[in-house]
Amino acid sequence: MDSSSDHSPSSSLHSTGDVQNVKFCQWCGGPTKPGIPEGEERFRAICTSCGKIAYQNPKMVVGCLIEHDNKVLLCKRKIEPSYGLWTLPAGYLEMGESAREGAIRETREEANAEVEVISPFAQLDIPLIGQTYIIFLARLKNPHFSPGPESSECQLFPLNEIPFNSLSFSSMVVTLNLYVEDKKAGGKPKFHYGTINKRPGTSASDIHAYTLDHHMQS
Repeated sequence: MDSSSDHSPSSSLHSTGDVQNVKFCQWCGGPTKPGIPEGEERFRAICTSCGKIAYQNPKMVVGCLIEHDNKVLLCKRKIEPSYGLWTLPAGYLEMGESAREGAIRETREEANAEVEVISPFAQLDIPLIGQTYIIFLARLKNPHFSPGPESSECQLFPLNEIPFNSLSFSSMVVTLNLYVEDKKAGGKPKFHYGTINKRPGTSASDIHAYTLDHHMQS
């Protein structure tokens, strides 16, 4: 699974990219056009009326890898994308909360579980879709959990029964593979950083078609 490659697909700094999707200014409602602001290298959506620039930044996804009796807690998604597939409880970080607080909230929302965060486990960047995942190791405060509104099932899986072919996203495959590898090595789980890059010419729905580049652990 891990790639020792130090190379990731290059992206042109001068591509208009997603800025063409920003049609109107969020401040005055005027139309925008792609342009490179003075002193910068990237195309931005610039308002033709007030001149303000719409900066687009990656989104942060936070979640918990919950350990309990040598098992991990997974939720089966009841929403798209990846309806009916398994995931760690995770979701977008909200304004005004820390990554830790967001991970605890997402776990409560998706699995009705109260957890204690132990330590950060993984930071995974996915440049292609503009997301960064931060996953924390956590333990259940009590053995009670049940599906939340976005989940149809919640289940504890022994490590040798994790449904790797029915996981929701490449980020989940990477995270759980790293965790299983750490546990098999017999030591304490490490902290991992890496960049997930999809293999050229593969479908976005092929969760195994990726490389894990720039993998570091400590």
